[in-house]
Amino acid sequence: MTLIPRYVALVAMMHSLIVGIRHQVLRSAADDGEKAAHPIKSKTESWMVKFSDYFELYYFVDVACQFGLPLQKSFTRATQFLKWTLPVLNTESMALAPAPRPPPQLLPSKTTDIPNAPSSDHHSRLLFSLKRCSDMSQLKQIHARTLRSTSPHHPKTFFLYSQILHFSSFHDFSYALKLFNQIESPNSFMWNTLMRACAHNVNNKEQAIRLYLEMLEQALVLPDKHTFPFVLKSCAYLFAFSEGKQVHAHALKHGFGSDVYVNNSLIHFYASCGCLDLAEKVFVKMSERSLVSWNALLEGFVQFGKFDSALNLFGEMRKTLDPDGFTLQSVVSACAGLGALSLGMWVHAYLLKMCDFDLSVDVFINNALVDMYCKCGSLELARQVFEGMLERDLTSWNHMIRGFAMHGKAEAAIGCFHEMVRTESFRPNSITFIGVLSACNHKGMVSEGRRYFDMMITNYKIKPALEHYGCLVDLLARAGFIDEALDLVSTMPMRPDAVIWRSLLDACSKKNGSVGLSEELARQVVESGDVGSGVYVLLSRVYASAGQWDDVGLVRKLMTDKGVTKEPGCSSIEIDGVTHELFAGDTSHPHTNEMYQMLEVIDEKLESAGYSPDYSQAPLINELNETRHRTLRLHSERLAIALGLLKLQPGTPIRIFKNLRVCNDCHEVTKLISRVFNVEIIVRDRARFHHFKDGLCSCSDYW
Repeated sequence: MTLIPRYVALVAMMHSLIVGIRHQVLRSAADDGEKAAHPIKSKTESWMVKFSDYFELYYFVDVACQFGLPLQKSFTRATQFLKWTLPVLNTESMALAPAPRPPPQLLPSKTTDIPNAPSSDHHSRLLFSLKRCSDMSQLKQIHARTLRSTSPHHPKTFFLYSQILHFSSFHDFSYALKLFNQIESPNSFMWNTLMRACAHNVNNKEQAIRLYLEMLEQALVLPDKHTFPFVLKSCAYLFAFSEGKQVHAHALKHGFGSDVYVNNSLIHFYASCGCLDLAEKVFVKMSERSLVSWNALLEGFVQFGKFDSALNLFGEMRKTLDPDGFTLQSVVSACAGLGALSLGMWVHAYLLKMCDFDLSVDVFINNALVDMYCKCGSLELARQVFEGMLERDLTSWNHMIRGFAMHGKAEAAIGCFHEMVRTESFRPNSITFIGVLSACNHKGMVSEGRRYFDMMITNYKIKPALEHYGCLVDLLARAGFIDEALDLVSTMPMRPDAVIWRSLLDACSKKNGSVGLSEELARQVVESGDVGSGVYVLLSRVYASAGQWDDVGLVRKLMTDKGVTKEPGCSSIEIDGVTHELFAGDTSHPHTNEMYQMLEVIDEKLESAGYSPDYSQAPLINELNETRHRTLRLHSERLAIALGLLKLQPGTPIRIFKNLRVCNDCHEVTKLISRVFNVEIIVRDRARFHHFKDGLCSCSDYW
């Protein structure tokens, strides 16, 4: 950049030199006649051509230096030619030369017809070269040729620069920004080109908003329907709710309130910010909707756990449009959240039948299918999809590792981890180790959990997050190493959350921990912001285990005074594609009478099999055993099992999803039912899956 003043001076000097040479040629021709003039003209014209070339070169050096173009060799040759030419010039002719004019603008502020401008064929050749351009090195050469050989006022030159800007914006944003700043009056396409590049670059999202503000401040070009989607995309990524609402207002002000593309971007923006009501409001008001409109809202529902709303929306969409891959990926995720295996299998079959591409090579859809089958309790189908994938990424392996972990297959999860590292050469990330540590936790593999926690830090330089500490703390506490778990909590580099304190309290309630420690842990849970019923229930169990029934009554009174109600148990079961929700003691179901009759049959067979109720987790007060037994037998999962035995075909597994952890008594009862009725029962509770078969559970009674 320090050489630019020298280049400018040389440009001015060379302009004078060219005029002087032309003056000498004309005078010589007049004195010597036409014959003498021709050889002089011939010789001098050759100089003129060279000089003209170098004049353009020096101007180009000046401009191109700002873009870092490699022109040092050309500059050296021009300097040598200048030194060689100076002695032959006449000072008189130099004096007659007009004052040098300033260098021309890089790009025009308006387009005019210039005589002898480069032909349109030349612009076409440059555009053709630009289309075949594959890297920035080639682009810089094309840019150099454009500067050197095109008129800045030609109409096609402006379009040529817009295409150069478009290419460079995706390959070298700083270069594109320099070029943009050289353009005196950029049009909306050029503004949009830069905003689009920012919107697609994680590191430049804020720059898109700044460019939009600059565009508004200059007020030379109005935003169009392409401007708003790029800005809204950046706002969505940054969760810039206030800025996005202002952009929404601008879109309405400029008359784009009914534009499909703008509204699609608004739905995505509001959904990304968690404002699903506003996203749905925009969607409902749209007079015309595209498939993207439906997909944007569908993805928002899934992202924030509105799985029922997502599936209902999908049903409405199918009345007018056929789903695409993005639609079905969101639907599969919704099925995973609800445990809707039948619908998930229907989507899988639809993909295999209707899609015009090879499903085995679509990593994203296959990842969603693996995750769905794992979360719906069909680990074998998840494994089949995983093994049939021609391409896998790290997410594929993470889904499979966590799938094995949540189903209690700790050895398979660890084996999958080592296979990934050994055969695929993927480097595990923090999510991978959450899956491995969860597998160790669900199986009570304490030494292995310690080893993989240390491996994560030492071998892979991954800084443990709160989730990693939570897995290890829960593993140690549930295995009886409560003191070690407390030591780990005290040395954590971050503040423990309510989940970690609650896992310690849960371990105390199961391992007969001291009442004093349990009370302190309960206090920490409350101070961490957990005001739910879980902490009161766990503390009451500690008191019940210690026989302190008065304290159990005080806990119940405290819950009443604070307005805290125990979260009701709810279990769901899918029968013939219809999901049935049942609450503890439910009498509102259409088949209530049949279910309660089946419960009587179950009780009789359990009693003959030697069943003895476990009252340790029944009520919060010391009631008669008969009353507590009546409470236990009406737990939601038992009602769901009864309905499944009534309505499902013999040999069909009963799949149940419960919002709470399975209690000790229901766990024992379900094992007995699987043996007495010769049925496989799969239960997903809040923490994990339990596979009951032939009187055994996959958790080995450790949960």
